[in-house]
Amino acid sequence: MVTRILKIHPNDNVLVALQDLAKGETIIHDGHEYTLQDDIQAKHKFFMQDMNAGDHIIMYGVLVGKAQHFILKGGLMDTENTKHASDPYEFRPYNYEWHAPDVSKFEGRTFNGYVRNDGRVGTANYWLFIPTVFCENRNLDVIREALHNELGYAVTDKYKSYTHQLVDAYKNGESLAEADTSAIGNANPAANRIFKNVDGIKFLNHQGGCGGTRQDAAVLSKLLAAYADHPNVAGVTVLSLGCQNLQVQDFMDDLKHRSPNFDKPLFIFEQQQSQSEEQLVKEAIRKTFIGLTEINKIERQPAPLSKLVLGVKCGGSDGFSGISANPAVGYTSDLLVALGGTVLLAEFPELCGAEQQLIDRTKDETAARKFIQLMTAYNQAAENVGSGFFMNPSPGNIKDGLITDAIKSTGAAKKGGTSPVEDVLDYTEPATKPGLNLVCTPGNDVEATTGKAASGATLILFTTGLGTPTGNPVCPTIKVATNNKLTKRMGDIIDINCGPVIEGEKTIEEMGADILEYCIKAASGEVIPKAVLLNQDDFIPWKRGVSL
Repeated sequence: MVTRILKIHPNDNVLVALQDLAKGETIIHDGHEYTLQDDIQAKHKFFMQDMNAGDHIIMYGVLVGKAQHFILKGGLMDTENTKHASDPYEFRPYNYEWHAPDVSKFEGRTFNGYVRNDGRVGTANYWLFIPTVFCENRNLDVIREALHNELGYAVTDKYKSYTHQLVDAYKNGESLAEADTSAIGNANPAANRIFKNVDGIKFLNHQGGCGGTRQDAAVLSKLLAAYADHPNVAGVTVLSLGCQNLQVQDFMDDLKHRSPNFDKPLFIFEQQQSQSEEQLVKEAIRKTFIGLTEINKIERQPAPLSKLVLGVKCGGSDGFSGISANPAVGYTSDLLVALGGTVLLAEFPELCGAEQQLIDRTKDETAARKFIQLMTAYNQAAENVGSGFFMNPSPGNIKDGLITDAIKSTGAAKKGGTSPVEDVLDYTEPATKPGLNLVCTPGNDVEATTGKAASGATLILFTTGLGTPTGNPVCPTIKVATNNKLTKRMGDIIDINCGPVIEGEKTIEEMGADILEYCIKAASGEVIPKAVLLNQDDFIPWKRGVSL
Protein backbone atom coordinates (compact mmCIF):
# COMPACT_ATOMS: atom_id res chain seq x y z
CA MET A 1 0.00 0.00 0.00
CA VAL A 2 1.39 3.40 -1.01
CA THR A 3 1.99 5.80 1.89
CA ARG A 4 -0.18 8.90 1.62
CA ILE A 5 1.36 11.09 4.31
CA LEU A 6 4.73 11.50 6.00
CA LYS A 7 5.98 12.82 9.31
CA ILE A 8 9.59 13.76 8.66
CA HIS A 9 10.87 14.10 12.24
CA PRO A 10 9.41 12.80 15.53
CA ASN A 11 9.21 16.36 16.92
CA ASP A 12 7.29 17.79 13.95
CA ASN A 13 3.76 19.17 14.37
CA VAL A 14 2.91 19.05 10.65
CA LEU A 15 2.34 16.16 8.26
CA VAL A 16 3.29 16.15 4.57
CA ALA A 17 0.82 14.96 1.93
CA LEU A 18 2.45 12.55 -0.51
CA GLN A 19 -0.76 12.41 -2.57
CA ASP A 20 -3.67 14.81 -3.07
CA LEU A 21 -5.98 14.67 -0.05
CA ALA A 22 -9.58 15.90 0.03
CA LYS A 23 -11.26 18.22 2.52
CA GLY A 24 -13.31 16.24 5.03
CA GLU A 25 -11.16 13.11 4.74
CA THR A 26 -10.07 11.49 7.97
CA ILE A 27 -6.39 10.60 7.90
CA ILE A 28 -4.96 8.17 10.42
CA HIS A 29 -1.30 8.44 11.40
CA ASP A 30 0.38 6.64 14.26
CA GLY A 31 -2.96 5.89 15.87
CA HIS A 32 -4.24 9.49 15.67
CA GLU A 33 -7.05 10.78 13.47
CA TYR A 34 -6.90 14.03 11.51
CA THR A 35 -9.98 15.39 9.76
CA LEU A 36 -8.81 17.65 6.97
CA GLN A 37 -10.17 21.19 7.05
CA ASP A 38 -9.02 21.93 3.49
CA ASP A 39 -8.00 20.18 0.29
CA ILE A 40 -4.33 19.29 0.70
CA GLN A 41 -2.39 18.97 -2.52
CA ALA A 42 0.54 16.58 -2.70
CA LYS A 43 3.74 18.20 -1.33
CA HIS A 44 1.81 20.48 1.03
CA LYS A 45 1.43 20.22 4.82
CA PHE A 46 -1.35 20.18 7.39
CA PHE A 47 -1.28 20.75 11.12
CA MET A 48 -1.36 17.94 13.66
CA GLN A 49 -2.93 20.11 16.38
CA ASP A 50 -4.84 23.32 16.87
CA MET A 51 -2.43 26.25 16.51
CA ASN A 52 -2.71 29.66 18.14
CA ALA A 53 -1.13 32.89 16.93
CA GLY A 54 2.59 32.82 17.70
CA ASP A 55 2.83 29.03 18.10
CA HIS A 56 6.01 27.46 16.76
CA ILE A 57 5.73 25.35 13.62
CA ILE A 58 8.21 22.49 13.67
CA MET A 59 9.40 20.56 10.61
CA TYR A 60 12.59 18.52 10.15
CA GLY A 61 12.71 18.81 13.94
CA VAL A 62 13.47 22.56 13.87
CA LEU A 63 11.57 25.84 13.93
CA VAL A 64 10.46 26.73 10.39
CA GLY A 65 7.70 29.25 11.03
CA LYS A 66 5.13 30.76 13.39
CA ALA A 67 1.34 30.59 13.20
CA GLN A 68 -0.19 33.97 12.39
CA HIS A 69 -3.66 33.23 13.76
CA PHE A 70 -5.72 30.35 15.10
CA ILE A 71 -5.62 27.29 12.83
CA LEU A 72 -7.70 24.16 13.29
CA LYS A 73 -6.07 20.77 13.51
CA GLY A 74 -6.05 19.32 9.98
CA GLY A 75 -5.80 22.77 8.42
CA LEU A 76 -3.59 23.53 5.42
CA MET A 77 -0.32 25.37 5.96
CA ASP A 78 -0.22 28.38 3.63
CA THR A 79 1.35 31.82 3.30
CA GLU A 80 -1.53 33.47 5.16
CA ASN A 81 -1.35 31.43 8.35
CA THR A 82 2.40 30.75 8.41
CA LYS A 83 5.35 33.15 8.36
CA HIS A 84 9.06 32.35 8.33
CA ALA A 85 10.84 31.92 11.65
CA SER A 86 14.06 30.20 12.63
CA ASP A 87 16.04 29.70 15.80
CA PRO A 88 19.05 31.91 16.58
CA TYR A 89 22.44 30.25 16.30
CA GLU A 90 25.79 30.52 18.02
CA PHE A 91 29.15 28.82 18.22
CA ARG A 92 29.27 25.83 20.57
CA PRO A 93 32.33 23.62 21.19
CA TYR A 94 32.59 20.74 18.74
CA ASN A 95 31.06 17.59 20.18
CA TYR A 96 29.69 15.88 17.08
CA GLU A 97 29.88 12.13 16.56
CA TRP A 98 29.43 10.95 12.99
CA HIS A 99 28.41 7.44 12.09
CA ALA A 100 29.78 6.92 8.59
CA PRO A 101 27.79 4.70 6.21
CA ASP A 102 28.97 1.27 5.10
CA VAL A 103 31.12 1.81 2.00
CA SER A 104 32.32 -1.75 1.48
CA LYS A 105 30.45 -1.84 -1.86
CA PHE A 106 32.57 1.05 -3.16
CA GLU A 107 35.95 0.43 -1.54
CA GLY A 108 38.69 0.01 -4.13
CA ARG A 109 36.48 1.35 -6.93
CA THR A 110 37.91 3.81 -9.44
CA PHE A 111 36.71 6.16 -12.15
CA ASN A 112 38.46 6.95 -15.42
CA GLY A 113 39.43 10.60 -15.28
CA TYR A 114 41.98 13.04 -16.62
CA VAL A 115 44.94 13.18 -14.23
CA ARG A 116 46.52 16.64 -14.10
CA ASN A 117 50.14 17.43 -13.29
CA ASP A 118 49.20 18.79 -9.85
CA GLY A 119 47.55 15.50 -8.86
CA ARG A 120 43.94 16.59 -9.25
CA VAL A 121 41.72 14.54 -11.52
CA GLY A 122 39.18 15.95 -13.97
CA THR A 123 35.98 14.26 -15.02
CA ALA A 124 36.14 15.99 -18.42
CA ASN A 125 38.76 17.45 -20.77
CA TYR A 126 37.69 20.91 -21.93
CA TRP A 127 39.22 23.83 -23.78
CA LEU A 128 38.02 27.11 -22.25
CA PHE A 129 37.55 30.56 -23.79
CA ILE A 130 37.57 33.44 -21.30
CA PRO A 131 36.72 37.10 -22.04
CA THR A 132 38.12 39.57 -19.53
CA VAL A 133 35.32 41.98 -20.46
CA PHE A 134 31.82 41.81 -21.97
CA CYS A 135 33.05 43.71 -25.05
CA GLU A 136 34.57 40.43 -26.29
CA ASN A 137 31.36 38.39 -26.04
CA ARG A 138 30.51 38.92 -29.71
CA ASN A 139 33.92 37.67 -30.80
CA LEU A 140 33.43 34.63 -28.58
CA ASP A 141 30.06 33.97 -30.22
CA VAL A 142 31.67 34.05 -33.68
CA ILE A 143 34.45 31.70 -32.57
CA ARG A 144 31.97 29.38 -30.87
CA GLU A 145 29.88 29.02 -34.00
CA ALA A 146 32.95 28.33 -36.13
CA LEU A 147 34.57 25.79 -33.82
CA HIS A 148 31.40 24.03 -32.66
CA ASN A 149 30.08 23.54 -36.17
CA GLU A 150 33.35 22.41 -37.73
CA LEU A 151 34.69 20.27 -34.88
CA GLY A 152 31.48 18.43 -34.01
CA TYR A 153 30.39 20.14 -30.77
CA ALA A 154 27.21 21.85 -32.03
CA VAL A 155 23.89 20.55 -30.68
CA THR A 156 21.57 22.65 -32.87
CA ASP A 157 21.52 20.58 -36.07
CA LYS A 158 18.04 19.20 -35.42
CA TYR A 159 16.68 22.71 -34.89
CA LYS A 160 18.39 23.94 -38.05
CA SER A 161 16.72 21.06 -39.88
CA TYR A 162 13.38 21.99 -38.31
CA THR A 163 13.76 25.60 -39.41
CA HIS A 164 14.82 24.49 -42.89
CA GLN A 165 11.61 22.46 -43.25
CA LEU A 166 9.55 25.47 -42.17
CA VAL A 167 11.33 27.56 -44.80
CA ASP A 168 10.54 24.96 -47.48
CA ALA A 169 6.90 24.88 -46.41
CA TYR A 170 6.73 28.67 -46.56
CA LYS A 171 8.31 28.78 -50.04
CA ASN A 172 5.87 26.13 -51.27
CA GLY A 173 2.88 28.03 -49.94
CA GLU A 174 1.98 25.33 -47.41
CA SER A 175 0.26 26.02 -44.09
CA LEU A 176 2.97 26.40 -41.48
CA ALA A 177 0.60 25.04 -38.84
CA GLU A 178 0.19 21.83 -40.85
CA ALA A 179 3.73 21.52 -42.24
CA ASP A 180 5.35 18.11 -41.67
CA THR A 181 8.34 18.87 -39.45
CA SER A 182 8.40 15.60 -37.54
CA ALA A 183 11.48 14.07 -39.18
CA ILE A 184 14.06 16.53 -37.87
CA GLY A 185 16.45 13.86 -36.60
CA ASN A 186 18.34 13.62 -33.36
CA ALA A 187 21.90 12.93 -34.43
CA ASN A 188 24.63 12.56 -31.83
CA PRO A 189 27.26 15.21 -32.65
CA ALA A 190 29.88 13.39 -30.56
CA ALA A 191 30.19 10.81 -33.35
CA ASN A 192 31.48 13.52 -35.68
CA ARG A 193 34.05 15.07 -33.36
CA ILE A 194 37.52 15.60 -34.74
CA PHE A 195 39.19 15.46 -31.32
CA LYS A 196 37.94 12.32 -29.55
CA ASN A 197 39.62 13.11 -26.23
CA VAL A 198 38.37 16.70 -26.05
CA ASP A 199 34.96 16.63 -24.38
CA GLY A 200 34.03 20.18 -25.29
CA ILE A 201 35.05 23.74 -26.14
CA LYS A 202 33.49 26.07 -23.57
CA PHE A 203 32.88 29.83 -23.46
CA LEU A 204 32.44 32.02 -20.35
CA ASN A 205 30.32 34.86 -21.76
CA HIS A 206 29.55 37.39 -19.01
CA GLN A 207 28.53 41.02 -18.52
CA GLY A 208 31.42 42.16 -16.34
CA GLY A 209 35.00 43.35 -16.48
CA CYS A 210 34.28 47.06 -16.87
CA GLY A 211 31.69 49.71 -16.12
CA GLY A 212 31.12 48.41 -12.60
CA THR A 213 33.07 48.85 -9.40
CA ARG A 214 36.73 47.92 -9.13
CA GLN A 215 35.64 45.38 -6.50
CA ASP A 216 33.39 43.66 -9.04
CA ALA A 217 36.28 43.42 -11.49
CA ALA A 218 38.56 42.02 -8.78
CA VAL A 219 36.05 39.31 -7.84
CA LEU A 220 35.49 38.46 -11.50
CA SER A 221 39.25 38.14 -12.01
CA LYS A 222 39.49 35.59 -9.20
CA LEU A 223 36.50 33.72 -10.61
CA LEU A 224 37.96 33.52 -14.13
CA ALA A 225 41.32 32.42 -12.71
CA ALA A 226 39.53 29.66 -10.78
CA TYR A 227 37.93 28.42 -14.00
CA ALA A 228 41.24 28.47 -15.89
CA ASP A 229 42.73 26.44 -13.04
CA HIS A 230 39.82 23.97 -12.92
CA PRO A 231 40.83 20.28 -13.17
CA ASN A 232 38.31 19.74 -15.98
CA VAL A 233 40.04 22.43 -18.08
CA ALA A 234 43.08 21.43 -20.16
CA GLY A 235 43.73 24.64 -22.08
CA VAL A 236 42.63 28.29 -22.14
CA THR A 237 42.19 31.11 -24.65
CA VAL A 238 41.74 34.61 -23.20
CA LEU A 239 40.25 37.51 -25.18
CA SER A 240 40.74 41.03 -23.88
CA LEU A 241 39.80 44.44 -25.25
CA GLY A 242 42.61 46.33 -23.52
CA CYS A 243 41.12 49.35 -21.74
CA GLN A 244 38.79 47.55 -19.30
CA ASN A 245 38.95 47.51 -15.50
CA LEU A 246 39.90 43.83 -15.42
CA GLN A 247 43.33 43.95 -16.99
CA VAL A 248 45.01 40.80 -18.29
CA GLN A 249 47.79 41.28 -15.75
CA ASP A 250 45.23 41.21 -12.91
CA PHE A 251 43.91 37.90 -14.22
CA MET A 252 47.42 36.49 -14.56
CA ASP A 253 48.32 37.59 -11.02
CA ASP A 254 45.24 35.84 -9.62
CA LEU A 255 45.98 32.73 -11.69
CA LYS A 256 49.58 32.55 -10.45
CA HIS A 257 48.43 33.13 -6.87
CA ARG A 258 45.93 30.30 -7.13
CA SER A 259 48.20 27.97 -9.11
CA PRO A 260 51.91 28.94 -8.89
CA ASN A 261 52.87 26.04 -11.16
CA PHE A 262 50.14 26.57 -13.76
CA ASP A 263 51.30 24.71 -16.88
CA LYS A 264 48.29 24.41 -19.20
CA PRO A 265 48.37 25.88 -22.71
CA LEU A 266 47.30 29.53 -22.36
CA PHE A 267 46.80 31.93 -25.29
CA ILE A 268 46.01 35.63 -24.73
CA PHE A 269 44.70 38.04 -27.39
CA GLU A 270 44.09 41.76 -26.88
CA GLN A 271 41.90 43.40 -29.51
CA GLN A 272 43.24 46.94 -29.17
CA GLN A 273 46.70 45.59 -30.00
CA SER A 274 45.57 43.57 -33.01
CA GLN A 275 45.59 44.62 -36.68
CA SER A 276 41.85 43.99 -37.10
CA GLU A 277 38.97 42.08 -35.63
CA GLU A 278 39.28 39.51 -38.41
CA GLN A 279 42.96 39.01 -37.65
CA LEU A 280 42.20 38.61 -33.94
CA VAL A 281 39.49 35.99 -34.50
CA LYS A 282 41.47 34.02 -37.08
CA GLU A 283 44.60 33.94 -34.92
CA ALA A 284 42.60 32.91 -31.83
CA ILE A 285 41.04 30.05 -33.81
CA ARG A 286 44.39 28.96 -35.25
CA LYS A 287 46.25 28.96 -31.93
CA THR A 288 43.35 27.22 -30.19
CA PHE A 289 43.21 24.56 -32.90
CA ILE A 290 46.90 23.83 -32.31
CA GLY A 291 46.21 23.64 -28.57
CA LEU A 292 43.35 21.23 -29.17
CA THR A 293 45.69 18.87 -31.01
CA GLU A 294 47.85 18.80 -27.89
CA ILE A 295 45.18 18.23 -25.25
CA ASN A 296 43.63 15.57 -27.48
CA LYS A 297 46.68 13.46 -26.59
CA ILE A 298 45.52 13.27 -22.94
CA GLU A 299 43.60 10.09 -22.18
CA ARG A 300 41.46 8.94 -19.29
CA GLN A 301 43.07 6.71 -16.67
CA PRO A 302 41.89 5.09 -13.42
CA ALA A 303 41.74 7.25 -10.29
CA PRO A 304 40.36 6.53 -6.79
CA LEU A 305 36.94 7.86 -5.84
CA SER A 306 38.67 10.05 -3.26
CA LYS A 307 39.67 12.30 -6.18
CA LEU A 308 36.04 13.22 -6.90
CA VAL A 309 34.84 16.68 -5.85
CA LEU A 310 31.04 16.69 -5.76
CA GLY A 311 29.02 19.89 -5.71
CA VAL A 312 25.43 19.49 -4.47
CA LYS A 313 22.74 21.95 -5.56
CA CYS A 314 18.94 22.23 -5.68
CA GLY A 315 16.85 24.42 -7.96
CA GLY A 316 13.22 24.55 -8.95
CA SER A 317 12.62 22.93 -5.56
CA ASP A 318 9.28 21.52 -4.47
CA GLY A 319 7.69 20.01 -1.39
CA PHE A 320 9.32 16.65 -2.15
CA SER A 321 12.88 18.02 -2.48
CA GLY A 322 13.68 17.68 1.22
CA ILE A 323 12.02 14.25 1.37
CA SER A 324 13.38 12.35 -1.64
CA ALA A 325 16.13 13.83 -3.83
CA ASN A 326 17.96 15.98 -1.29
CA PRO A 327 18.27 13.27 1.40
CA ALA A 328 19.26 10.74 -1.28
CA VAL A 329 21.98 13.08 -2.55
CA GLY A 330 22.93 13.62 1.09
CA TYR A 331 23.51 9.89 1.47
CA THR A 332 25.62 9.97 -1.70
CA SER A 333 27.60 12.80 -0.08
CA ASP A 334 28.17 10.73 3.05
CA LEU A 335 29.32 7.77 0.99
CA LEU A 336 31.82 9.90 -0.89
CA VAL A 337 33.13 11.58 2.26
CA ALA A 338 33.60 8.17 3.88
CA LEU A 339 35.63 7.19 0.81
CA GLY A 340 37.91 10.21 1.19
CA GLY A 341 36.24 12.44 -1.40
CA THR A 342 35.13 16.06 -1.20
CA VAL A 343 31.59 17.52 -1.12
CA LEU A 344 30.68 21.20 -1.61
CA LEU A 345 27.42 22.51 -0.10
CA ALA A 346 26.67 26.12 -1.02
CA GLU A 347 23.60 28.42 -1.33
CA PHE A 348 23.94 30.26 1.99
CA PRO A 349 20.44 31.85 1.83
CA GLU A 350 19.15 28.27 1.66
CA LEU A 351 20.89 27.21 4.88
CA CYS A 352 18.68 29.52 6.93
CA GLY A 353 17.24 27.50 9.80
CA ALA A 354 19.90 24.80 9.50
CA GLU A 355 22.74 27.01 10.76
CA GLN A 356 23.03 25.56 14.25
CA GLN A 357 23.18 22.00 12.95
CA LEU A 358 25.99 22.94 10.56
CA ILE A 359 27.87 24.95 13.19
CA ASP A 360 27.69 22.03 15.59
CA ARG A 361 29.15 19.79 12.86
CA THR A 362 32.07 22.12 12.07
CA LYS A 363 35.32 20.73 13.44
CA ASP A 364 37.40 23.92 13.44
CA GLU A 365 36.29 26.88 15.57
CA THR A 366 37.77 29.38 13.11
CA ALA A 367 35.78 27.82 10.28
CA ALA A 368 32.60 27.79 12.38
CA ARG A 369 32.95 31.46 13.23
CA LYS A 370 33.70 32.24 9.57
CA PHE A 371 30.39 30.58 8.65
CA ILE A 372 28.54 32.65 11.25
CA GLN A 373 30.19 35.85 9.99
CA LEU A 374 29.41 35.12 6.34
CA MET A 375 25.79 34.19 7.06
CA THR A 376 25.21 37.21 9.30
CA ALA A 377 26.80 39.71 6.90
CA TYR A 378 24.99 38.25 3.90
CA ASN A 379 21.55 38.37 5.53
CA GLN A 380 22.23 41.87 6.88
CA ALA A 381 23.13 43.09 3.40
CA ALA A 382 19.80 41.74 2.16
CA GLU A 383 17.88 43.36 5.02
CA ASN A 384 19.61 46.69 4.35
CA VAL A 385 17.79 46.88 1.01
CA GLY A 386 14.44 45.74 2.37
CA SER A 387 14.83 42.01 1.78
CA GLY A 388 16.31 39.12 3.75
CA PHE A 389 16.78 35.38 3.61
CA PHE A 390 13.10 34.96 4.51
CA MET A 391 12.22 36.24 1.01
CA ASN A 392 14.20 33.49 -0.74
CA PRO A 393 11.38 31.08 -1.75
CA SER A 394 10.16 31.74 -5.30
CA PRO A 395 6.49 31.67 -6.34
CA GLY A 396 7.10 28.20 -7.80
CA ASN A 397 8.61 26.99 -4.52
CA ILE A 398 5.63 28.28 -2.55
CA LYS A 399 3.06 26.87 -4.96
CA ASP A 400 4.62 23.44 -4.54
CA GLY A 401 4.72 23.43 -0.74
CA LEU A 402 7.80 25.37 0.39
CA ILE A 403 5.94 28.00 2.40
CA THR A 404 8.87 29.54 4.33
CA ASP A 405 12.60 29.87 3.73
CA ALA A 406 13.30 27.74 6.80
CA ILE A 407 11.24 24.89 5.29
CA LYS A 408 13.05 25.28 1.98
CA SER A 409 16.45 25.63 3.64
CA THR A 410 16.28 22.77 6.10
CA GLY A 411 15.25 20.53 3.22
CA ALA A 412 18.00 21.96 1.02
CA ALA A 413 20.67 21.35 3.67
CA LYS A 414 19.90 17.62 3.49
CA LYS A 415 22.02 17.49 0.30
CA GLY A 416 25.13 17.85 2.45
CA GLY A 417 24.46 14.62 4.31
CA THR A 418 25.47 14.18 7.95
CA SER A 419 29.28 14.21 7.92
CA PRO A 420 31.37 16.77 9.84
CA VAL A 421 32.05 20.12 8.18
CA GLU A 422 35.75 20.26 7.38
CA ASP A 423 36.01 23.81 6.02
CA VAL A 424 34.09 26.99 5.17
CA LEU A 425 34.96 28.78 1.93
CA ASP A 426 34.14 32.26 0.74
CA TYR A 427 33.20 32.79 -2.92
CA THR A 428 35.93 31.52 -5.33
CA GLU A 429 38.08 30.05 -2.55
CA PRO A 430 39.38 26.59 -3.54
CA ALA A 431 38.47 23.47 -1.58
CA THR A 432 41.69 22.01 -0.18
CA LYS A 433 40.36 19.70 2.54
CA PRO A 434 38.62 16.38 1.80
CA GLY A 435 35.18 16.01 3.35
CA LEU A 436 32.20 18.36 3.53
CA ASN A 437 32.94 22.02 2.71
CA LEU A 438 30.48 24.93 2.94
CA VAL A 439 30.81 27.44 0.07
CA CYS A 440 29.34 30.95 0.25
CA THR A 441 27.20 31.55 -2.84
CA PRO A 442 23.69 32.86 -3.53
CA GLY A 443 20.82 30.41 -3.85
CA ASN A 444 20.29 31.59 -7.45
CA ASP A 445 20.78 28.45 -9.52
CA VAL A 446 23.42 29.67 -11.94
CA GLU A 447 25.29 31.94 -9.52
CA ALA A 448 25.51 28.97 -7.15
CA THR A 449 26.71 26.44 -9.72
CA THR A 450 29.16 29.04 -11.05
CA GLY A 451 30.62 29.47 -7.57
CA LYS A 452 30.66 25.76 -6.82
CA ALA A 453 32.74 25.05 -9.92
CA ALA A 454 35.10 27.88 -8.94
CA SER A 455 35.78 26.07 -5.67
CA GLY A 456 36.70 22.94 -7.59
CA ALA A 457 33.59 20.79 -8.07
CA THR A 458 34.25 18.26 -10.83
CA LEU A 459 30.64 16.97 -10.84
CA ILE A 460 27.46 18.71 -9.70
CA LEU A 461 24.37 16.87 -8.48
CA PHE A 462 21.45 19.22 -9.12
CA THR A 463 18.13 18.20 -7.56
CA THR A 464 14.86 19.65 -8.87
CA GLY A 465 11.17 19.15 -8.25
CA LEU A 466 9.83 21.54 -10.88
CA GLY A 467 12.45 21.09 -13.60
CA THR A 468 15.43 23.38 -14.22
CA PRO A 469 17.42 23.48 -17.50
CA THR A 470 20.69 24.52 -15.86
CA GLY A 471 24.25 23.34 -16.32
CA ASN A 472 27.81 24.62 -16.07
CA PRO A 473 30.48 25.17 -18.72
CA VAL A 474 33.26 23.18 -17.03
CA CYS A 475 31.51 20.95 -14.51
CA PRO A 476 29.16 18.19 -15.75
CA THR A 477 25.81 18.74 -14.05
CA ILE A 478 23.58 15.77 -13.23
CA LYS A 479 19.85 16.47 -12.84
CA VAL A 480 18.07 14.54 -10.09
CA ALA A 481 14.25 14.67 -10.06
CA THR A 482 12.26 14.51 -6.83
CA ASN A 483 9.21 12.80 -8.31
CA ASN A 484 7.94 10.54 -11.10
CA LYS A 485 5.68 13.15 -12.74
CA LEU A 486 8.56 15.52 -13.40
CA THR A 487 10.71 12.73 -14.81
CA LYS A 488 7.94 11.75 -17.21
CA ARG A 489 7.13 15.32 -18.22
CA MET A 490 10.71 16.64 -18.61
CA GLY A 491 12.68 13.47 -19.17
CA ASP A 492 14.85 15.19 -21.76
CA ILE A 493 16.64 17.13 -19.00
CA ILE A 494 16.48 14.60 -16.13
CA ASP A 495 19.21 12.01 -15.47
CA ILE A 496 18.09 10.35 -12.23
CA ASN A 497 14.61 9.90 -10.78
CA CYS A 498 14.08 9.81 -6.99
CA GLY A 499 10.33 9.28 -7.41
CA PRO A 500 10.67 5.66 -6.17
CA VAL A 501 11.49 7.10 -2.72
CA ILE A 502 8.14 8.91 -2.62
CA GLU A 503 6.34 5.81 -3.87
CA GLY A 504 7.96 3.65 -1.18
CA GLU A 505 9.78 1.53 -3.75
CA LYS A 506 13.31 2.51 -2.68
CA THR A 507 14.94 3.68 0.52
CA ILE A 508 17.01 6.84 0.79
CA GLU A 509 20.10 4.66 1.20
CA GLU A 510 19.37 2.58 -1.90
CA MET A 511 18.73 5.71 -3.94
CA GLY A 512 21.89 7.38 -2.65
CA ALA A 513 24.00 4.37 -3.66
CA ASP A 514 22.39 4.40 -7.12
CA ILE A 515 23.28 8.06 -7.49
CA LEU A 516 26.93 7.41 -6.61
CA GLU A 517 27.02 4.63 -9.22
CA TYR A 518 25.77 7.12 -11.81
CA CYS A 519 28.40 9.66 -10.69
CA ILE A 520 31.16 7.11 -11.24
CA LYS A 521 29.92 6.47 -14.78
CA ALA A 522 29.55 10.18 -15.51
CA ALA A 523 33.02 10.91 -14.12
CA SER A 524 34.38 8.21 -16.43
CA GLY A 525 32.62 9.51 -19.54
CA GLU A 526 30.54 6.33 -19.77
CA VAL A 527 27.28 8.29 -19.52
CA ILE A 528 26.84 11.92 -20.55
CA PRO A 529 24.44 13.99 -18.38
CA LYS A 530 21.61 15.68 -20.25
CA ALA A 531 22.86 19.17 -19.35
CA VAL A 532 26.14 18.35 -21.10
CA LEU A 533 24.43 16.87 -24.15
CA LEU A 534 22.29 20.01 -24.45
CA ASN A 535 25.24 22.41 -23.95
CA GLN A 536 23.51 23.97 -20.94
CA ASP A 537 26.62 26.02 -20.18
CA ASP A 538 25.25 28.61 -17.75
CA PHE A 539 27.69 31.06 -16.17
CA ILE A 540 26.73 34.06 -14.01
CA PRO A 541 29.39 35.71 -11.82
CA TRP A 542 28.18 36.93 -8.43
CA LYS A 543 28.87 40.64 -8.06
CA ARG A 544 28.52 40.29 -4.27
CA GLY A 545 25.46 42.46 -4.28
CA VAL A 546 22.21 41.21 -2.78
CA SER A 547 21.28 38.07 -4.68
CA LEU A 548 19.24 35.37 -2.97
